[in-house]
Amino acid sequence: MNHTIHLAQDPAADALLGRSPLAALTGMLLDQQVPMEWAFSGPYTIARRLGDDDLDAHRIAVEDPEAFAALLSAKPAVHRYPGSMAKRVQQLCQYLVEHYDGDAAAVWRDVPSGKDLLARLNALPGFGRQKAQIFLALLGKQYGVTPPGWREAAGPYGEQGSHRSAADITGPESLAKVRAFKQEAKRAAKAAKSAKQAEQAE
Repeated sequence: MNHTIHLAQDPAADALLGRSPLAALTGMLLDQQVPMEWAFSGPYTIARRLGDDDLDAHRIAVEDPEAFAALLSAKPAVHRYPGSMAKRVQQLCQYLVEHYDGDAAAVWRDVPSGKDLLARLNALPGFGRQKAQIFLALLGKQYGVTPPGWREAAGPYGEQGSHRSAADITGPESLAKVRAFKQEAKRAAKAAKSAKQAEQAE
């Protein structure tokens, strides 16, 4: 696996995402409550702090939880919530060791359909349905993982030409479009909530 990825907007971090299935999965896991580039730079930072050029699920799974949390908390922190995210990264790696012998790519290798892939991703610790759909779309659009029905399984994130999520980011321009889409979605949700509250108050 070697793909040209622009999610971290940093050449070294993006190169790791392009060649390492576990780094890509970990970046997706970290992608919440922080800017996308910060989340997807995380795997590279973790690998470097572990003294490695890639992430190793077997190694991370058995790291001392306190030491691993400290590794993610060191400045600059890997995430806004480094402690809870360290726990999640370890849970993900433990799951991969238990179910896929630590091989992240085995989650999608030889998967018969998009529906099956969505179910596998959804079963990963820290991956709800939305995160699973976004990662499925990312695999299809940028990693060449296209089992039958993958776009349908990814829902709106699988749409061609959309700018909804990490799956659609191929550079600074598309990053700006995705950011604008997310801000608009937030605004719309806020407006809907206010309208509902006003309705209830009448």
